[in-house]
Amino acid sequence: MKIAVFGQNYSDDQQVYVQIVLNTLTAEAEQVAIEEKYLSQIAHLLKTSLPTFNAEGGLDSTFDLFLSIGGDGTILRAITYIRDLGIPVLGINLGRLGFLATVPRDDIKAAIEDVLNGNYLIEERTLLQVQEANQETFLPLNFALNEITVSRKNTTSMITVATYLNDEYLTSYWADGLIVATPTGSTGYSLSCGGPVIMPNSNNLALTPIAPHNLNARPLVIADDTVIKLKVSGREDSHLVSLDSRIFTLKNETEITLQKAPFTIKMAQLPKESFLKTLRNKMLWGEDRRN
Repeated sequence: MKIAVFGQNYSDDQQVYVQIVLNTLTAEAEQVAIEEKYLSQIAHLLKTSLPTFNAEGGLDSTFDLFLSIGGDGTILRAITYIRDLGIPVLGINLGRLGFLATVPRDDIKAAIEDVLNGNYLIEERTLLQVQEANQETFLPLNFALNEITVSRKNTTSMITVATYLNDEYLTSYWADGLIVATPTGSTGYSLSCGGPVIMPNSNNLALTPIAPHNLNARPLVIADDTVIKLKVSGREDSHLVSLDSRIFTLKNETEITLQKAPFTIKMAQLPKESFLKTLRNKMLWGEDRRN
């Protein structure tokens, strides 16, 4: 297999785990390439030179797997490299919760060997994309795996988010902001704001207001083929639009359009792992001493 390796931040306490990854891959994979900046952090762990890639080049659809070393934030960053190449991504969790990065530290070698032997499943995840009249604002990374959020900037005052679904007016949220979450993102920011958990293979999106001042505003689940239009107004001249962890400033009264992206992200999943198992183990789903 041809495997790409990516990480954001390396620290000495990760050495033993990163070393397992490198030793296993260099011994058993046909070809290994490491992201350029990450290689500069872990070069001392390598016994041989390896090819590199970066955001501008070196990665293409001939790769069989994209290995993300870190936490869920690292996977969100990883998709900005993968884009529409269709390379499956597997996350090794050296972070905290690890809802997307599901391979625990103690299972690294076994998980990599399973993947190299073809013993894994592929789960496709929906992405959201955003556009506005000035097409250059969000390009080339105008997509998000978890959520796209509009929120207030430089103020403690609420904003008003006029919301349209398939050109039909829904409501104006008086709130600190509005989250539009994919099923993948339903267990992230949206959940912390009271949004629903959505199964990954559901063809849905969730609209979740952030601290709504109109108290009858509630999260809403919609079909993922819905075209969403948002327009923010408020006391300030601008507001924030975030695509996962990437943040942009936009002038108030600018209409943006959100819809399902024309490509998906493929998540590699080991047979012993599942979304429901992750809910139970990582989020203590239904945890009760009576159980």
